[in-house]
Amino acid sequence: MSKISLPILALVGSALAFGCSSPDTRKADLEELTNYYPQFPLDTAKHGADSTELIMTNFAGPDIVPSPAALAVSPNGNVFVGVDMMGSLGKEPGKGAIVRLVDSNNDGELDSHTEFVKVDNPRGIIAVRDQVFVLHTQFSEETGEAEGMNLVVFEDKDNDGVADGPSKLLIEGISSPASLRSRGTDHSTNGIRMGIDGWIYIAVGDFGFHNATDRDGTQMTMLGGGIVRVRPDGTEMEEYIHGTRNIYDVAIDPFMNIYTRGNTNDGGGWNIRFIHYTQSGEYGYPNFFKNFTEETIPALVDLGGGSGTGSYFMDDDRWPAKYNHVPMMADWGRSQLYIHRVTMDGAGFTQQDEEFIKLAQITDIDLDASGRMFLAAWDGAGYFGSDEKGYVVRVVPKDWTYEAFPDLTKATVEELTELLKATNSVSRFHAQRELLSRFPEEAGAAALSVATDKSLSLESRVAGIYTYAQATCGSGSEELVKLSQEEKVREFALRALADRKTCLQGVPLEPFIEGVSDPNDRVKSAAIVALGRIGNPEAAEELLKVKVPASFEQPEKGTEGPHATPNSAIILPHVAVKSLVALNAVDAAVDAIGTEDSKLALWALRYMHDPKAVNGLIDAYRDTDDAELKLEILGTLSRLYKKEAPYDGSWWWGTRPDTHGPYYKGITWESSDQIKDFLVGERSSFDAEKRQFFAELNERNRMDIEEFGEEESNLVIQETEVDLEEIKNKKGQVGAASIEDVMIAVQDLKGDPVKGKALFTSQGCIACHSIEKGQPLKGPFMGQIGSIMNRSQITESILKPNASISQGFASVLIDTNDDKSYMGFVTAETADEVVIQDITGTATKLDKSTIKTRKVMETSMMPPGLANALSYEELASLITYLEQQK
Repeated sequence: MSKISLPILALVGSALAFGCSSPDTRKADLEELTNYYPQFPLDTAKHGADSTELIMTNFAGPDIVPSPAALAVSPNGNVFVGVDMMGSLGKEPGKGAIVRLVDSNNDGELDSHTEFVKVDNPRGIIAVRDQVFVLHTQFSEETGEAEGMNLVVFEDKDNDGVADGPSKLLIEGISSPASLRSRGTDHSTNGIRMGIDGWIYIAVGDFGFHNATDRDGTQMTMLGGGIVRVRPDGTEMEEYIHGTRNIYDVAIDPFMNIYTRGNTNDGGGWNIRFIHYTQSGEYGYPNFFKNFTEETIPALVDLGGGSGTGSYFMDDDRWPAKYNHVPMMADWGRSQLYIHRVTMDGAGFTQQDEEFIKLAQITDIDLDASGRMFLAAWDGAGYFGSDEKGYVVRVVPKDWTYEAFPDLTKATVEELTELLKATNSVSRFHAQRELLSRFPEEAGAAALSVATDKSLSLESRVAGIYTYAQATCGSGSEELVKLSQEEKVREFALRALADRKTCLQGVPLEPFIEGVSDPNDRVKSAAIVALGRIGNPEAAEELLKVKVPASFEQPEKGTEGPHATPNSAIILPHVAVKSLVALNAVDAAVDAIGTEDSKLALWALRYMHDPKAVNGLIDAYRDTDDAELKLEILGTLSRLYKKEAPYDGSWWWGTRPDTHGPYYKGITWESSDQIKDFLVGERSSFDAEKRQFFAELNERNRMDIEEFGEEESNLVIQETEVDLEEIKNKKGQVGAASIEDVMIAVQDLKGDPVKGKALFTSQGCIACHSIEKGQPLKGPFMGQIGSIMNRSQITESILKPNASISQGFASVLIDTNDDKSYMGFVTAETADEVVIQDITGTATKLDKSTIKTRKVMETSMMPPGLANALSYEELASLITYLEQQK
């Protein structure tokens, strides 16, 4: 998008308003914002004691919503469920739909449902007014193969629960079709959510995309994952952040803080990370998070194994304070909805996580304007989907009572303005959308009355600011500048001023220049990011003054950097570098080398593949006698020797990508020869002992310069499909691969049932399971498994025994009064006695009066990893054998 020049009059006006000669009386007024995020245990004197009990009821089952991958709730409580019976690894079209669920009398029970529209892989849904936004996979009618993923919008103007006609395309091709065809949607583009700023935020998995196109004709390419945003009409598409692995959804709080629970974001161990995002930030996967961590904004915590799915930020004062004003994150792998209690920390946050609601393979979460929560459960539908699994539940607090939400289509401007002041984010958001849609001429004044009312809550005022910004675009900049002079809302006014590049006309530079030195780090962050968006190169000098903390230090060789430890000090210099790069501030950065701003300048120059940058670095090297600075310049030049190859969407790095960095597919460019000649020449002036420095630069930055010695890294870039013929008989392949890779491999391998029968014994399966009727019953009977489970379900049960525990075979732990313990399956029970059978088949009869405790275990008796030593071919044979047991 072209840069918008700033009118001279606007700059003069801002200079008058922000007279630099006046004393700086600014302060950081953060008390209300800080207190918004509650810590636990709660201060009951401040928040009041409340019930923390919840009432969960079934709302719809697999007969109506099988394999629910996503859901969204309209403000009046209609639930739109994305049915996806392809699952994450299926590739056959025609198995998806969006189903609308209606509780017409608001008694908590489903009264009717309709198939809103047929659509494959509905991974993200938003219901606003008479529109339903959907992100889904598009298949070719001719070939039946995936063509990519699209963001579309359907309309239902007559509110009959059925889309009025075909969708309107907003973004085309926002996931790479080659990966969708070869693997399915498991690392594709996923959830969508709209913020109070009016942008639709899109969670992009690490398939990435090539030449996604919005309605403006703007095209974007993204190597790997991140967050993209777009206006509701499909225009102004832009990158918000980059460097995630496989995020599934975004949570957005009333102040436009964005959070995700990254889905296995740590490639080596498949761990998950909870992340708070700062606009323009780089989060490091896979190129930086291991060896170049200092250049990233780290996550807030590494949570170990799991699989993050739906996300939501709870803002509803009808819910207990314990559960309010917190990000809620679903984890499919752990069958758990988590709460993350966030605490402000400079421009970022710290967090404390805790379990909230247990739900079988939870996929998504949303609320309506009356405070009803709806959750979707995959419930063992498997990696290829199922028409027999999955459900939706409704959750409300114990003392909750239904409050009807007004019909917004009949609401007046005054009524909608009052709803902007509501004590829940859902009401404020939908009132905003209605106000902007039905009353575009009056919305600005109405919203400004809320934004400027200091008696209102901060979240209401922020809603007013963003509503005003959308209603007035560039013409409202004068009032937003006035708001930016108030400490409490300065951050939000500055963000709103620069939020849309199409609305920058008349936006002055001075408030943002002032903001870089604000006493509030959140204001600093907003101002720094905005200067990169405004595009005026005059801002570079101010940006270069941002200090780089001592934590900007590369990890020691052979260690993995701290990519999941909060580091609020790095946020401001990080986004300053991003803005300098956006401004292409090569000259300013080069001029700053050797000054007090040198460290930030050299950091920014790492990303400036410009001949002027190379020439400037070489000249600066020759002009200084500072030995340490010389080494830093050499490091920057070595980083510039290569750059990332253009991404064409034809490949994906797989589940175990090369994490060495700094480029995934580095290539040389026009100044590479100049850099090489200079580095080689300088090496010759170093004595033999100090020449090791160049070998280390060669290895770290993967320059492949022969004169510097052999590169130490033996990592191999993986960007193709699994070669089954090559590895299917390799022992231990199952344990070395991700579960998804194994599922894909064995799905297409026939296997030998004779070998499978032998493996059933040699792998120890026979010790726990019987095949023939009449044999002692130990664990679940396998003689009919093929009629109960399909191939993929059997595979998943072997690989993840805890994911699908057979009915009647949950492990039970019994402790008796004589301090003995028994673990096994309850095979018989009367009012007075219980029979428990352990894994060896030994049965014990216990008198119930002697039982001290009895607990149903959440884990299977079958330990995970029993198939780890097998090859793909061997596992396929075992599955084929079991599949034939009917």
